[in-house]
Amino acid sequence: MGTMTDVFLAIDAGTGSARALAFDIEGRLVTRAAREWTHTAVPGHPGGTVFDTESGWKAIAAAVSDVVAHLGARRVAAVAASSMREGFVLYDAEGSELWACPNTDGRARAEADELVAEGVADEVYRTAGDWVSITAPARLRWIARHEPDLFAQARHFGMLSDWVTTRLTGEFVTEPTSGSSSALFDLRSRNWSDDLAGLVGVDRSILPPVIECGEVVGAVTPAAAAATGLPVGTPVVTGGADTQLALHGIAAREGVPTIVAGTFWQTTAVTSEPLIDPERRLRTLCHVDPGTWMVEGIGFLSGLAMRWFRDAMCPDAAELGRAAGTSAFTVMEEWAAAVPAGANGVVATMANVMQADAWHHAAPAFVGFDINDAARSSRGAFVRAIEESAAIVAGAHLDILASLTGGRAVAEGSVTFTGGSSAGALWPRVIAGVTGLDTRVTPAPEATSYGAARLAARGVGAALPPMGDPDRIERVDPGEHEQYRAVTERWHRVYRDMLSISGPDLLPLFTPPGAARGAHDLSPTRLSPVGHAG
Repeated sequence: MGTMTDVFLAIDAGTGSARALAFDIEGRLVTRAAREWTHTAVPGHPGGTVFDTESGWKAIAAAVSDVVAHLGARRVAAVAASSMREGFVLYDAEGSELWACPNTDGRARAEADELVAEGVADEVYRTAGDWVSITAPARLRWIARHEPDLFAQARHFGMLSDWVTTRLTGEFVTEPTSGSSSALFDLRSRNWSDDLAGLVGVDRSILPPVIECGEVVGAVTPAAAAATGLPVGTPVVTGGADTQLALHGIAAREGVPTIVAGTFWQTTAVTSEPLIDPERRLRTLCHVDPGTWMVEGIGFLSGLAMRWFRDAMCPDAAELGRAAGTSAFTVMEEWAAAVPAGANGVVATMANVMQADAWHHAAPAFVGFDINDAARSSRGAFVRAIEESAAIVAGAHLDILASLTGGRAVAEGSVTFTGGSSAGALWPRVIAGVTGLDTRVTPAPEATSYGAARLAARGVGAALPPMGDPDRIERVDPGEHEQYRAVTERWHRVYRDMLSISGPDLLPLFTPPGAARGAHDLSPTRLSPVGHAG
């Protein structure tokens, strides 16, 4: 059991950084540290990115060392890791890393198309709940084709959170949340699928044992201790995938969906059965506890769009924020709050509603602004348009979740909003307006790391409480919700038109491998949400 001097360490291998956060037995953040990283492009392979395991481990070790140095007399009672999903590592017989990629790697386009043509992609989706766009089947076929000698040396496979655990302990294991993001899992059994491994040419022997989240894997080795400052023998516990751990951190439950809003936005529902979308729109993965799963729709780069607008168009916002004792984003939202629903006609075409097997994005753009009226087509209108675009996509995902679950996903009439974007003051109101659901804002945006810390504590017999009650609840304004019905319908019409002209001269934001154009009707009627209230 934990004591008042114990802390529980979460290590997060995220898309843009390595982070370490320590929480005490009452769930309070004690200290944190981070190191940013980037993923190098692969020459000659458009869309390809690599995960540099050596520099990545140095970044993680440095962040952990910073945390340990600030703990004073406190003791790290246990460690657990979280990570971005889909990325994985191959190792040789000695346990040295041979090959690694982040979730953004897209070089296996031809291989994904082949899996679709062969019908393997259909079987992957039926069994594993995800398409082959950025998951392991196509990437493993790419390695076998382009680096056959390396592929022949592979003796171990692990997801990125597993890799952190391996670096700490020397053990090779996975758990259901990250493991299922490989698209080599049988969701129902919460274990590897021998059939899928055979279909994609993977030797089943390289796939590690699966243990449930929150179990002790091993202990910090002398080599890991020297790199991180953690004591030799510190227990290391299975953590998991970033989104599922965020849901665990806030104790998400059936009936109240959650928007996990970071660089990407995941609109999620926890379920007690492995629901797989018959129309192949959303994805299904294992959740943290046995007997639980998670269905999600992904809003592509919804959070990053706001950061881009800050850096590119609002260089003065940071200075104004410092002068007022707030942040650049607070200043930008104050501008946006002065603009009415609908952003004075400005439409941002950013993320598209997820369609796993035919998921095409338009070129990112703003349309509908009036260059003769700077007051109405202001930066505030553009900020509001970004927020409305993200909320509309999330709303469409909520409609699909409601349909898949017979309404159970939204049974309590509210949605939880967590992650970095949830720090915004205006965004929750926009979400409530678009979706017709009361929007519950979590007290802190560190839900993923807190979920990992809760699992670290579980592994050694301690218990951290779930993240507290919402900081605030944005209630639905029926009049504003009614306004947003028309705004939402217009957004879908505009997005359809922008998608139709995206091409070589107007590059789309994202077209994943294995996504067949024309496979589905992407009309605004099909995708436009009808609202949950009123």
